Amino acid sequence: MSFSNLGLAEPLVRALEAKGYTEPTPIQAQSIPILLEGGDLLGIAQTGTGKTAAFVLPSIQRLTETQKRVLPTHCRMLVLAPTRELASQIADSARAYGQFSKMSVTTVFGGTSINKNRQDLSRGVDILVATPGRLIDLIEQGFCNLSMIEILVLDEADQMMDLGFIHALKKIVRMLPKKRQTLFFSATMPTAIRDLASQFLLDPKTVSVKPAATTAERVDQYVTFCNQSEKQALLTITLGDPAIDRALVFTRTKHGADRVVKLLAGNGIASNAIHGNKSQGQRERALGEFKQGKVKVLIATDIAARGIDVSGVSHVINFELPNVAEQYVHRIGRTARAGASGIAVAFCADDEKAYLRDIERITRQKVTVRPLPDDFVNLSNQIKQTRVKTMGADPEVRIDRPRDPARPRATHAPRATGTTGRNW
Repeated sequence: MSFSNLGLAEPLVRALEAKGYTEPTPIQAQSIPILLEGGDLLGIAQTGTGKTAAFVLPSIQRLTETQKRVLPTHCRMLVLAPTRELASQIADSARAYGQFSKMSVTTVFGGTSINKNRQDLSRGVDILVATPGRLIDLIEQGFCNLSMIEILVLDEADQMMDLGFIHALKKIVRMLPKKRQTLFFSATMPTAIRDLASQFLLDPKTVSVKPAATTAERVDQYVTFCNQSEKQALLTITLGDPAIDRALVFTRTKHGADRVVKLLAGNGIASNAIHGNKSQGQRERALGEFKQGKVKVLIATDIAARGIDVSGVSHVINFELPNVAEQYVHRIGRTARAGASGIAVAFCADDEKAYLRDIERITRQKVTVRPLPDDFVNLSNQIKQTRVKTMGADPEVRIDRPRDPARPRATHAPRATGTTGRNW
C-alpha cells in the first residue's frame, strides 16, 4: 500500500518522497483514513511506530482544505507534548511534511525565551506544538488564544500524566471549542489514562499498535548481574567495544547521569548528559553532538529521552533498570528504529532483580544472562587507578573503615564550661 492509496494529497506524498518514505507503517495505514474523515481517535502506540506522521499528515490536509485565515495570537491545530525534545521533534516533522502545503508551525516550551514565544504567536500560526506549562503561561498573559482550534492532539498522554500535567491538560481543554477533532495517543492504556481519554474524546475510533514484541525480536538483549559499585567499571569496559557506533545510556536520576559523565571522562571517554536540569541550549547541543557522531555516548534519564529520535543507535545500556517495566520497552526501542536491529545491555544489582522479573513478564521473554568479563576484578582496579590519576579520588565513594563508636548524647543539663564554671 502507498501513501496516495490512503487518500493523501499530492503535496503531502511529495513531501514524504523527499524524506524517503514510500510505504506507511501499520499505525499510519490504520489512522490516516479515519483522521481524514474528521473523526476522533484513540491511538495506543509507543515511540518509533511512526505515529507522528500518522496524525500530522491528515491534519495538514484537513487544515489545507478548509483554508481559514489565522487571527493574531490564534492557532488552528494544537499538539500537546510532555517534553521539550518531543515537542521539537513533532514540530520538525510538521514542517517537513507541510513544506509544500504552506503550513506555519511554531513551538512553545519552557527553557526558551518567552518573549520569542510571544513574537512567534503574534501573527497567529496554523500548527502550534507546546508543552502544557509554557502554553498556560502564554494564555494567561494574553499572548495565545485557543478559540479557533480545529484539531487537538495529545501525544504521550501517559507521560504527561506521570509528569503531573493532568490538571493543566483539563484546564487547556476547557478553553477549546466544543466542535473540534481530538486525537489522543498513549504508549500504555491503564484505567486512569482511559478515563482521561473518555473526557476528551467523542465517539472515538481506536487504533492499537503494540510493537513491544517486534521491538524485542529486533534487539538482542543481555543482562549482567553485578554490584552497584561495579557498574561504572562495567560501563567503561562495555563502551570499549569497537562495535558500538552510538550508545544511549539510561540512568534513573539526573544526578546519576551527571556522575556517569564525570566518571567516564576520568577514563578518557567523552559523553554528554541530557536531563531536566540542563538548559535548552545544553540539551540541544548534547543531542546535536550525539546525532552528528561527535560524541558517541549520551547519558539520559527516561523523561528527557522522550522524543529523542536518533538513527544509528547501535546500543542501549541500562546502567540502572527502570522501576516501571514499560520504560524498559521504551528504552530498548531506541536502538531498533525503522526496522533496524540493535543491542540492549542491562546492569542488574541485587536490589533491581524484582524490576528485571517485571520486565521479563511484560515482554514475555527471558533476557540472556551475560557474565562479568574475564579478569573483571583486575580490569576494574586498573580503571579506578586511571580515573584517580586523572581526576582524584571520587568523593562520593564511601570508604568502609572501622569507626569509633559515637559518644552518647547528653540527656541532662549542659555541663559548665570555662574557668567560672558558667555555661553562658
